[in-house]
This record gives sequence, structure tokens and C-alpha cells, in this order.
Amino acid sequence: MIFLTLEHIFTHISFSIVSILITIFLITLLVDEIVGLYDSSEKGLIATFFCITGLLITRWMYSRHFPLSDLYESLIFLSWSFSVIHLVPYFKKYKNNLSAITAPSAIFTQGFATSGLLTEMHQSTILVPALQSQWLMMHVSMMVLGYAALLCGSLLSVALLVITFRKDINIFGKSNLLQNTFFISGRNYYKSQLIQQLDHWSYRVISLGFIFLTIGILSGAVWANEAWGSYWNWDPKETWAFITWTIFAIYLHTRTNSNLQGANSAIVASMGFLIIWICYFGVNLLGIGLHSYGSFILTST
Repeated sequence: MIFLTLEHIFTHISFSIVSILITIFLITLLVDEIVGLYDSSEKGLIATFFCITGLLITRWMYSRHFPLSDLYESLIFLSWSFSVIHLVPYFKKYKNNLSAITAPSAIFTQGFATSGLLTEMHQSTILVPALQSQWLMMHVSMMVLGYAALLCGSLLSVALLVITFRKDINIFGKSNLLQNTFFISGRNYYKSQLIQQLDHWSYRVISLGFIFLTIGILSGAVWANEAWGSYWNWDPKETWAFITWTIFAIYLHTRTNSNLQGANSAIVASMGFLIIWICYFGVNLLGIGLHSYGSFILTST
């Protein structure tokens, strides 16, 4: 009873904090001078991280298995992963715009997890035989961390494309001064700087996610050999995981060519955004293949 109460408290506190952070961030977009609100949003994401961490630990202690056995737990862990990705550059004292990606991503995933659609999954259950393995923690955690990093990197690439191909973008509220040559040059400079920052962070985050995804696929292959007697079976989940890996391998390859960096590589990463959701969520809706227990009842990434 105590564990269930703690889980309930952590769930609602973390969701409330993230909701407030979204409001704060929208305000800071409209009013650049309110620096204190931006600092509050940064601290709020740290509080969210600890709340979700407490939620996962509580569920782990209560269920006696790592909390990644169903869709609800997977989405909570995905929300936790978004907060981790944000905190890495924060603690290194790098000023970045990742909160524009991580905060909305965290609230959408956690909001869906705590919605009425997944009410039956909120109660922890005994693992099905296929998930009763020491590889559960290794494989699923690496895959979800990979999904989170790749989603963030892909969204940064989408932002890069929007800014690159939008001619009359309003930067720093100077759209009314575009007729002045000085401000046109200044706007183009800041736009170029912003594009470079987005490209830089997108590449770094996607590279990290690609490593996690690779480890997740390899550990999943070892687990599959133990459970099913074969390292690879080409069922829908494995096929789409391979497609996801291939798309981002192509992205990283384009980065080696200076002529294909920027918008060209961002297009590939943007395609990967849809592929990830098909692999992570879409295939589970079908409920077919060797990962059929990964549907709305149980998820295996």
C-alpha cells in the first residue's frame, strides 16, 4: 500500500512540474527579458528527473522486477530518458536549447502513460515467461534510451529544416526592422548561428542514441538466441529496429561529407523521427510476430 501511494504521488508531482515547465517555456519565448523564468524551468526539469526516478524505483521495489515490462512503464522510462538527455549538458554548464525539445517530449509521453487509455497497465503484474530474463534490463533500457536520444536529435533536425527554409523567420523580435540592412545582416548572422547550434546538438544527440540503439539490438539478439534459439528472426519488431538503425547509420555517414551536412543530413534524421515511432509504438499496435506480447498488454522493445 505504501509503494502504491508513493508511486501515485511521484506520478502526479512529476506530471504537474512538467506541465508548469511547458507554460514557463512558452512565456519565455514571448518575453525574452524574463531570465528568472528560464532558470526556473531548468531547475524544474531537475525536479522532474528526481520525481520520475523515485517513481521508477518505487515501482521496481514493489513489482520486484525492472520497470520496463509493459507500455506504461516503457513510456515512463522514456520520459525519464528525455530528462536525462537534458541534464547532461546542463551539468556541464553548456547553454543549450534542448529544453524546447525535452520538456514537451517528456510531458507528451508521461501524459499518455498516465491517461485513461493505459489505466489497466498502472498495476504491476507478474512477468510473462518470455520477459523473465536478466537481459530485460540491458536490452529494453538501451533501446528506450536510444529511442529518446534519436527522437530528440530528429526533432532538432526538424527545427533546423524549418529555420533553414523559412525566409521570414522572426528571430529576437526584429522582424519589423528587416528593411534596415544592418538588421538584415544581424538577423542572418543569428539565424546562421542558430542553425549551426541545432546541427551540432542534433549530431551529438543522434550519435549517442545510435550507440544505445546498437547496444540494444545486439543485446536483444543474444536474448533472442536464449529464448527462441536464433539470434535474428526478422519479425516486425526486429525488422523495424533494423530499418531504424539503417536510417541513422545513413545520417551519420552523410555527416562525414561536408557537402551533405546541415539541411541534407537533417532531412535523413527527420525521416528517422517517423521510423522510430513506427518501431517503438506502431509495431506494438499490430500485436503480431515474436514480440506479440509487446502490444497494449505488454511491451518489449
